[in-house]
Amino acid sequence: MLKRYHHIVGSVFRALDMLVVGSSWLASYSLRFELPLIEVTRGMPSFASYAALTPLIVLLWASVFSWTRVYQSKRMLRRTDEAHLLLRSHVTALVLFIALTYLISEYKYSRGVILYFGVLGGFNLVVFRLIVRNALRKMRRQGFNLRYVVIVGEGSAIETLIDKIERFPELGLRILGTVIHERSATQSIRGKPILGTFGQLAEIIKKTKADRILISLPRSQYSELDRVLEILRDETIDIQLIPDVHAYITLGCEIEDFDGLPIVNLNDSPLSGWGAYVKRLTDMGVAAIALVLLSPLLALIAFAIRITSAGPILYAQERMGIDGTTFSILKFRSMRVDAEAKTGAVWAQAGDSRRTPIGAFLRSTSIDELPQLWNILVGDMSLVGPRPERPVFVDQFRTQIPGYMLRHKVKAGLTGWAQVNGWRGNTSLERRIECDLYYIRNWSYGLDWKIMFLTLWRGLIHKNAY
Repeated sequence: MLKRYHHIVGSVFRALDMLVVGSSWLASYSLRFELPLIEVTRGMPSFASYAALTPLIVLLWASVFSWTRVYQSKRMLRRTDEAHLLLRSHVTALVLFIALTYLISEYKYSRGVILYFGVLGGFNLVVFRLIVRNALRKMRRQGFNLRYVVIVGEGSAIETLIDKIERFPELGLRILGTVIHERSATQSIRGKPILGTFGQLAEIIKKTKADRILISLPRSQYSELDRVLEILRDETIDIQLIPDVHAYITLGCEIEDFDGLPIVNLNDSPLSGWGAYVKRLTDMGVAAIALVLLSPLLALIAFAIRITSAGPILYAQERMGIDGTTFSILKFRSMRVDAEAKTGAVWAQAGDSRRTPIGAFLRSTSIDELPQLWNILVGDMSLVGPRPERPVFVDQFRTQIPGYMLRHKVKAGLTGWAQVNGWRGNTSLERRIECDLYYIRNWSYGLDWKIMFLTLWRGLIHKNAY
């Protein structure tokens, strides 16, 4: 269903996007030098030197757009989400382009042209995409190249399916009605008429001349699937089976073809493949650079801890990481050595009396977390991800909060979506888990950088950091 749509429409969008990118680059030259808003003071470079770069720009943008999955055929996007994805991918390509031109090329291109190109290219990409998308929707609504669908089944999965088909008319699917079990008393589903029962399915296909059958039986009717498929065995109509498993999907869902055997991944995470490799390389690079640049500060903090309290400088504590494995997280010691001798494992509280003389400062500024850059460098953690918790608390929370263990589908992070949104310290665990699962479901390389910048802006010092 989506594969056929994206195969055709995706090719059109790919060609259109590259045409827009190339023409925006050339138009940016004209805006800067032929219709200048700011006086040109350093002479006018030749148009040929800029035009010669167009094929390389198109190739770079095409590669980045493919890498950021702008044309992926696994899902549909709302127009606002599609515009956001286009702009994010455009900015990524633009940053790479600036880096390449300034680091590799001896010829320096006009910053004005690049600025115009960034704004004009992003604007044109979104506008032309929306124009084509709206035109396609209008054509479909007028009946152009429609595919007529009969849905077999009932229940929440069918209702969700109908809603999604109606939300994306550009797919060109028009629902004629539904076919239900003989014992069902349903009169209509989401406003779609009941065409008949399972036993009448062959007659309904001939009468309606449907192009496609979508089957999604509720779990209580799974035993009827053999009968439905037997009726359809000699039909040439396209048949697609939608399993009623959406209630079990918590992170993502993907179907793999294992040598002809379909396998449904219910908790599929986007952190795989090249994305995972790039994330790991970024973790290693940023952690190594940060450890070198911050080494004077780390030494100063170590000295301050040594002279103000007895005990080790670093504190190692067992935490749970990816796939439920444990590791020793490193922190600057901010509490007395015997802090949990009487109480056992407890969460820190505001005004905690167990803190050392400089412990309150270290914790309120999150400086005590800096040694975790080493955990990131060796691969125990990532720069961005759900904050790791102690196993003793994990055993408690996993029975209290639905979906709690799913946060361990990715590496734990030095910072995360929950932390930059204020859910840290002794705050709502439910909201924290919501943020963690949102991050996993919507992970992208750009989201990681957004969280890192937000951490520097508002995540280091926080009223709940104690």
